[in-house]
Amino acid sequence: MNRNKKKYRKVWLIFGIVVVVFLAIIGAGEAYFFNEAFVPGEKSVLNKYSHHTKKDPLAQQKKWYANANKQKWYLKSATCNYRLDANYIPNGKSTKTAILLHGFTNNKDSMGPYAAMFHQLGYNVLMPDARAHGQSQGKYIGYGWPEKYDVRKWVKKDVAKEGKNQKIVIFGVSMGGATAMMTSGIKMPSQVKAYIEDCGYTDVKSEFLHEAQDLYHLPGPVATMAVNLLSGLSKANLGFYSGDASAVNSVKKNDKPMLFIHGGKDNFVPTRMIKQNYQSANGPKESWIAKKAGHARSFETYPKEYRKRVKKFLQKYV
Repeated sequence: MNRNKKKYRKVWLIFGIVVVVFLAIIGAGEAYFFNEAFVPGEKSVLNKYSHHTKKDPLAQQKKWYANANKQKWYLKSATCNYRLDANYIPNGKSTKTAILLHGFTNNKDSMGPYAAMFHQLGYNVLMPDARAHGQSQGKYIGYGWPEKYDVRKWVKKDVAKEGKNQKIVIFGVSMGGATAMMTSGIKMPSQVKAYIEDCGYTDVKSEFLHEAQDLYHLPGPVATMAVNLLSGLSKANLGFYSGDASAVNSVKKNDKPMLFIHGGKDNFVPTRMIKQNYQSANGPKESWIAKKAGHARSFETYPKEYRKRVKKFLQKYV
């Protein structure tokens, strides 16, 4: 009898050690994924999606932006009291303003070519650094969900400084595109006339699941478990589950015109996501898939076509 007790104790001890080690591995893994997903800093894992060309088709626009007369604007974030930073480029006496929202781990300067395009189309340009990016303060990256209220504050600041006759367009690329869609789902000042989103995701949870499989090569069930655990960490630290941060649900609440753009060869935010976002939108809407473009490369791949489509949309609705 004593031998059996010792045997069972040994088995349970081994089982307990295995469980502790397993939980430690899971915990360490989730801490790593949380840091990669939400904590600001360089993300070397994204090198898989980096892109270089010998000739830069947007070099002229970048040169214009580098030499443009930029004003510094600041405000406090809608939550957490972060100091947010932005560049503002006026365009004479224009009463039209484009607010440009950058992507994950980028900053306002990465939107330089788009600033040149909008300025040439007759718009003032306001380019914020999202919280936890560039020169803006922030502890965590919110993927557009808390940032949508910051965008609304930027709109109100623009109206306060430039006048109530402003006609405002909100434009974003990648995470900025998702932020633009999420912003469209909340009550905005009447001066906001239209939205343009380029390669934004449907919701954060779906994007994380895609990345878990594509970047980290996790099998489906393991990826799902990891993303669910990460969602819990998001709720604990940022106040929302990753599935709550939904662009596709936000555009259902929007009645303003929206242009949807996506690269046909986007492997980071899968091209299929534009279809879900577009189909869910309730307001006037247009879409364009830039067939040969990778993630956030539609303007670079088709500079003339991109400008033409944006100009036509804006002339129609703003």
